[in-house]
Amino acid sequence: MTADHPLRNPAFLALLSFRLLVTLSYQIVAVVVGWHIYELTHDTLALGLIGLAEVIPYFCFALFAGYAVDHYSRRRIGLFACALLLVNATMLTALSARGVSATEAWSIYGAVALSGIARAFISPAYNSIFGLILRREQFGRAAGIGSSIFQGALVIGPALGGALVGWASKTAAYGTALALAGAAMLALALLRFIEPPSHGQRAPIFASIGEGLRFVFGNQVILGAQALDMFAVLFGGAVALLPAFIHDILHYGPEGLGILRAAPAMGAVATGLMLAHRPLDRHAGRLLLATVAGFGMCIILFALSRNFWLSAVLLLLSGAFDGVSVVLRSTILQLATPDAMRGRVSSINGLFIGSSNELGAFESGVAARLLGLVPSVIFGGSMTLLVVAITSRLAPKLRQLHVSQLQ
Repeated sequence: MTADHPLRNPAFLALLSFRLLVTLSYQIVAVVVGWHIYELTHDTLALGLIGLAEVIPYFCFALFAGYAVDHYSRRRIGLFACALLLVNATMLTALSARGVSATEAWSIYGAVALSGIARAFISPAYNSIFGLILRREQFGRAAGIGSSIFQGALVIGPALGGALVGWASKTAAYGTALALAGAAMLALALLRFIEPPSHGQRAPIFASIGEGLRFVFGNQVILGAQALDMFAVLFGGAVALLPAFIHDILHYGPEGLGILRAAPAMGAVATGLMLAHRPLDRHAGRLLLATVAGFGMCIILFALSRNFWLSAVLLLLSGAFDGVSVVLRSTILQLATPDAMRGRVSSINGLFIGSSNELGAFESGVAARLLGLVPSVIFGGSMTLLVVAITSRLAPKLRQLHVSQLQ
């Protein structure tokens, strides 16, 4: 490891710890809530409503979160997000311990809404601090490391959540998420970095948000990468329907749900580690388009599978393809964004990317109700392939991109 390697930076290590812990917390909640709701309702649309309950508050707060990160203390905003996750996990722990009926499922959706607000603040805070504690020439390698840590949490979180439900209880799983949110808050509180000084009077909030929107929509590379991932996840994601696949198609218990939820992230971890060692440069745009197409094909084949382990392998491969997209998009975002706009650009990216997971969950639930479980996932994978073709034609600068052009 060279002297200027990002992992030799104590602040970066602390930031990675924060990201790991906070992601573990809300991933455990995500997998347990899905099982909890389906156990109560046995309704695929009810699973889709979990995503809607999270994405509505996310949409309402995301742009304001980006403005806050660019104009106020990044640390305090991150701590506020952790506090919301603490309240969310506390509510779910109490609801599980008391027991709720299907008619009281609204209380679970209400708790989930808090995690949507929290996630609106987490990503802009993380990306802004990332840009403050690292040099530009470290961004590509650090993005790969950060992606591996994030995806590692996506492996451990669902597997741990499923194991805790299967071998202990939903209450124990929610309680574990609560403890992890508290640990994330501590990691961020101990992180050492220098906040940039305030430059006089702050810009009006809506004018400042508008400046961020004009920057993103005026940059074909950033906009193309974000739109590609947003529509691919919106149509191609099958994660929200995994409880139904486990129950009705593959016939496994909650442990199997944890494995399937973790499989895409396992593939993405392997990709992230590889790209941290060998960052991409040449033909990065073409590779981005090809891997999103590979993701769509894996989703189609997953829908057709009737073997649990084959399904797990296909999800793992989909995660490997998606991992390339995550690292490239993170590198593009960090290199192409001015320091003073990282919060706003990150929040806009969150509207494209983060919200697409929850909207995708809602779309999956509605499509499964209208088309049936398996046809809806095949349709989503096919739409992903169509999105790749459209993006390739409409965003030639992205298609022709080499990362070195941004440095």
